[in-house]
Amino acid sequence: MAGLTALVWIKLYVDRLGEMRARGIDAEALATAADAAGQLEKRAASDNFRNLFEVPVLFYVLCVALVQTGGSTPGFVTGAWAYVGLRAVHSLIHVTYNRVVHRFLAYVASTLLLIALWVAFLPRIL
Repeated sequence: MAGLTALVWIKLYVDRLGEMRARGIDAEALATAADAAGQLEKRAASDNFRNLFEVPVLFYVLCVALVQTGGSTPGFVTGAWAYVGLRAVHSLIHVTYNRVVHRFLAYVASTLLLIALWVAFLPRIL
């Protein structure tokens, strides 16, 4: 997930700096997120970067909790990689052709998987 986040961050700044240069937008004109939203046309990577700090935070917490409790199993590891894969699909859709229905399906699948991982983990700590 950290690698995915880094890749989206790079895409964000490639898009943003390229657009600023091409359209002659001064950095000071983008002082706030609202300013950027009003002036920049390429916002998908920025939106996706923000998304990677929403539900995925629960993934990071689960990973730390599994390590701390010694609760990791091959099933959890497989589920974790499946979650990362689904989030990668979500990000790829978001920063390329951005078809909302496709992006939503990847989002729902990843979130339901994360919920299932948490449900499987909770009995270990209760």
